[in-house]
Amino acid sequence: MRALRVLDLCCGAGGAAMGYRRAGFEVVGVDIAPQPNYPFEFHQGDAVEFAAAHGSDFDLIHASWPCQSHSTLTKGTNQGRAYPDLIPAGTAAMLATGRPYVIENVQSAPIRPDLVLCGEMFGLSVIRHRVFEVHGFPTLQTPHIAHRGRVAGMRHGRWYEGPYFAVYGQGGGKGTVAQWQTAMGIDWTTDRHEIAEAIPPAYTQHIAEQFLDHYRTAVTA
Repeated sequence: MRALRVLDLCCGAGGAAMGYRRAGFEVVGVDIAPQPNYPFEFHQGDAVEFAAAHGSDFDLIHASWPCQSHSTLTKGTNQGRAYPDLIPAGTAAMLATGRPYVIENVQSAPIRPDLVLCGEMFGLSVIRHRVFEVHGFPTLQTPHIAHRGRVAGMRHGRWYEGPYFAVYGQGGGKGTVAQWQTAMGIDWTTDRHEIAEAIPPAYTQHIAEQFLDHYRTAVTA
């Protein structure tokens, strides 16, 4: 069987992309900003426009539309700055391609919560809950395993031990770059901002494997 192709929209440094690649996909990424550490074929440009023009050339489309307008960490911050909400236009563009798609975002985002994933489900040292809207193929929700304790780090002048790291922000007391890389399962970039913006590749590898099971069944039916 030929290698299937996934279009990775708003790709960042490639957290989602690496999961699809580990499952066997060829990956093409698109982002409005330069992504020098993206590990696969990359195109700089408008992700919504690229999806409309080229999305139908791919077997699957993944979109990590900007989450800042919905994230509890950034809502109400950065006075005077408006964050883009690409979910409505992006979803319409993906639907128009007729291809199956996956949207990833934070839990407070206005997308259908078909799947909720957490680092604990994959043995990672990060919690990082993310919601996925899945269109065009079935997915199974992995049981949400109880968290094992605190997030390690400095809070109010006191250091707390714990099995997880807080992989976000620029403040101190949140672990080293190496600890962040291990916690997220990311080894191709050492840039803190890039790691903080990514999702663990284990999430999309899990989704990709379910897509492949569905695809193979459909092809041989």
